[in-house]
This record gives sequence, C-alpha cells and structure tokens, in this order.
Amino acid sequence: MAQVTYNGTGRRKNSVARVRLVPGTGKITINNKDVADYIPFANLILDMKQPLTITETTDSYDILVNVKGGGFSGQAGAIRHGISRALLTVDPDFRPALKSAGMLTRDPRMKERKKPGLKKARKASQFSKR
Repeated sequence: MAQVTYNGTGRRKNSVARVRLVPGTGKITINNKDVADYIPFANLILDMKQPLTITETTDSYDILVNVKGGGFSGQAGAIRHGISRALLTVDPDFRPALKSAGMLTRDPRMKERKKPGLKKARKASQFSKR
C-alpha cells in the first residue's frame, strides 16, 4: 500500500520550499537534515511550526522539506507557507483558521533592484561638496 502524502509549495523572498506531509510523529526534516541542525534559530523554527499549532496537528505528520534559495529567514517563511498549503489538502476545513492567521498569503516583499550609479538599491556614495 502506498504511503499517503500531502504536498504544498511555499515561497518567500528568493526561497522556494517543496513540503510533503506524511502521517507520523511530528519529525521535521529539511534537505535531509534535522530541523535543529539546518536552522540554528529557535524563533524561526517556532515561526515555521505556526500552521501546525493553529490547526492542532503538531504530532500528526512528519514533514519532509526540500528548500532552496535565500537565507534562513526566507527559507523558514517559505516552509511555513508550504506547510499551510499542504494542510489545506489534508482538510479544507482548516482554511478559515489559517486564512485569519495570515498563513496562506504569500509575502510579496522582494529585494529591490540595484539602480545604475548607486552602490545598492538606494545606497549612494558619500556626497562631496568640493
């Protein structure tokens, strides 16, 4: 018998996370590493688990994540978005709770592009009067 899996894709900044929920004990694996080994900040791990806490499914699913691009914060946000979307495929009744908590909205903020003549998007070289 094939294992039941629920898939979701999450994005934030430059990160893309492919999330698979498998019925299990609540173990989270990111890029074949344990979550504590992959993300060194406890607050990001808590933030990432928010959809599970809201839907009270913390110990119901093992989470397998493939994430690329961006830094820790962007990846944690992408994983959170992916988990939320995967939970919708588990049970569509989770939608109102997740929606009101803002878990289903893709954060549209992206890095601003560099402008010509400047060092970064807005940083210019120091002004010299003479």
